[in-house]
Amino acid sequence: MSKLAYLGPEGTFTEAAVRALAPDAERLPCANVGAALDAVRAGEADGAVVPLENSLEGGIIQTLDEFAWGEPLLIVAEYLLPVEFSLLVRPGTELRQIKRVTTHPAAHTQCRGFIERELAGAVVIPASSTAAAAQEVANPESPYDAAISPAIAGEVYGLTEAASNIGDRNDTVTRFVRVAPPGPIPEPTGADRTSLVAFLKEDHAGALLEMLSEFAVRGVNLTRIESRPTGQGIGNYFFHFDCEGHVADARVGEALSGLHRICGDLRFLGSYPRADQVVTQIRPGTADTDFDEAGGWLGRIRSGQV
Repeated sequence: MSKLAYLGPEGTFTEAAVRALAPDAERLPCANVGAALDAVRAGEADGAVVPLENSLEGGIIQTLDEFAWGEPLLIVAEYLLPVEFSLLVRPGTELRQIKRVTTHPAAHTQCRGFIERELAGAVVIPASSTAAAAQEVANPESPYDAAISPAIAGEVYGLTEAASNIGDRNDTVTRFVRVAPPGPIPEPTGADRTSLVAFLKEDHAGALLEMLSEFAVRGVNLTRIESRPTGQGIGNYFFHFDCEGHVADARVGEALSGLHRICGDLRFLGSYPRADQVVTQIRPGTADTDFDEAGGWLGRIRSGQV
């Protein structure tokens, strides 16, 4: 049985993602994303599941920076988890009795409409996580009457739902990734994603365009691009890219080779099956057979054949 580290405590959205990705795995809750990834690096866990991006708030900064600066790990799978919040209370608590609510600030933002409508007189106090909020409310001595948390936290901490699906939007999704120590890359499926981090060699006009061109001229579609500061002064950034396809595909491999030539550093994070199973659309002239034919033609020219 494999052991997977994840962002704890028990009852987080990340634990729900772990259960979906690897229902039989032993689960190791960790204090933060960095601790979960470090557990893999130290050999204390066989892998980890961490949040990478949210459809409403964008990339998860701690995860992005860990992938860029930490000891390399390999993304081997992803999972898309619908984000649904519940108002959790101790058994017997009624909605009208709720005066003090605790939750993570991001959850507070995403449930603001419900709070204004149904809990107009309540005070909302920030917690370190939605699961920690539920854990606090489960304590009979807690000063809080309710927590805004995922339903799984209610199961873990013995709370009941005073209200369910209370988010202002019902289409919010968080993308989680499963990581492992460096090793074999998952085989291509035809519906794959490749992730990498690129550092500029030097800042100059058109530097980002040069990187994007390596993808564009080979028909590689980007599914995400985010910039993060290097910490070396204002205006110095590195970039996270997700693209369609697998590193084994000629067009993706050549794009990465091109980036390697022009970037100061390029970190390959992995090629893995897409959770949405969207098949990669291959533009005419960019299939593997097209690259093989072009390579054969060039070989003949170089050998003096007309």
